[in-house]
Amino acid sequence: MTSRRALVSFGIGAGFSTLVGNGWANTSTPLLAARANRPAKKQLVCIFMRGGVDALNVVVPHGADDYYKERREIAVPAPGKAANSAIRLDAMYGLNPGLSSLLSLYRTGQLGFVHAVGSPNLTRSHFDAQDLMESGTPLDAFTRDGWLNRCVASLPTDAATSPFRAVAVGRSLPRALYGSQATLAIDDVESFGLRAPGGVRERLQAGFRSMYSAGGDEAASAGLAAMTTVDLVREKTAGKYVPENGAEYPKPGRRLMNVARLLKADLGVEVAWVDAGGWDTHANQGAGVGQLAGRLKDLGDSLAAFHKDMGKRMRDVVVVTLSEFGRTVRQNGTGGTDHGHGGIMLLMGGKLQGGQVFGDWPGLAMDQRHEGRDLAVTTDYRAVLAEVLTRHLGLPDLTLVFPGLPSNSALKRKLFA
Repeated sequence: MTSRRALVSFGIGAGFSTLVGNGWANTSTPLLAARANRPAKKQLVCIFMRGGVDALNVVVPHGADDYYKERREIAVPAPGKAANSAIRLDAMYGLNPGLSSLLSLYRTGQLGFVHAVGSPNLTRSHFDAQDLMESGTPLDAFTRDGWLNRCVASLPTDAATSPFRAVAVGRSLPRALYGSQATLAIDDVESFGLRAPGGVRERLQAGFRSMYSAGGDEAASAGLAAMTTVDLVREKTAGKYVPENGAEYPKPGRRLMNVARLLKADLGVEVAWVDAGGWDTHANQGAGVGQLAGRLKDLGDSLAAFHKDMGKRMRDVVVVTLSEFGRTVRQNGTGGTDHGHGGIMLLMGGKLQGGQVFGDWPGLAMDQRHEGRDLAVTTDYRAVLAEVLTRHLGLPDLTLVFPGLPSNSALKRKLFA
């Protein structure tokens, strides 16, 4: 990164912030406070399912005989065939029963899936696949910034644009948000900032302010911005959070609840990122119940609670999930699946034309698989994100966000009305 880029980590205890980008160092404290009081018009939430989720057991191709031939122990039973069977979506696909809480959203068109989606890069390394997917240039390993940061840079701005446009809820900044635009990583809203007993917090804050005020350089400016950020977020999210409309988040959904809290705070958040790990199911994967189904239940219940909590605001919010790759068609010897290729993306909210599974199904016969072992990729993940960015966020130009995206990669069926 250039010398003009500011990076400050600030906090004591469980809650902390990481501020990255020129926007922090170049924004005065009064201007930061003034710009933070502005609701965003459209908002995007990205959930990265780290570990490579098994697409074939998320949306089950129960109409494909080869699925059951290759997965004697871990195939989700066809709809109505056994206990914990797939929930019928159509003649070809069924939903893993762990995602049953999302069925009503699917049927009302607020939720959809893109199957056989993925990266044109063929790596099976978690680290490389995630890094390349988050860069948005999967065939160029030397890209230094991330696609979501470049997206923020490409969105229209004005004199009142909030520096809180990009937020990651987690303990570190994701690769997708690396870049020149101001970004904030926050672990937990409720414990955000300096945590210390009694009057220690005030003394610490006064000490930091004094130190940064005396600095007079870019690092000191970023430090003051960090402290002001803490104060603004705490002020905007003061008090115990009570989800709206009777929504109840499961314990694993706390990060998504924090996203809802930040989106409602009128800080001007436009894009938010959440990491969700635990999808690397090499052993004891399970079928309609078990390890994977349990993780899917956590995800589904969290998404259903988020949708309910946001209420009418979901007209302006789109949620999209990503995972670095899928899994092998054939189960392995330990009741799991190994690193594969084609995966799945989930979309929810906005003007999504949901209630359907998008993408071209490649088939699971041996000669239809990628390298004879994996679900083939028929849709570039960037094509899905491109439609989200243009049709939902109103991004006028994708040139900087996804350089090198083939012009013929667009989906045959439009995701949004």
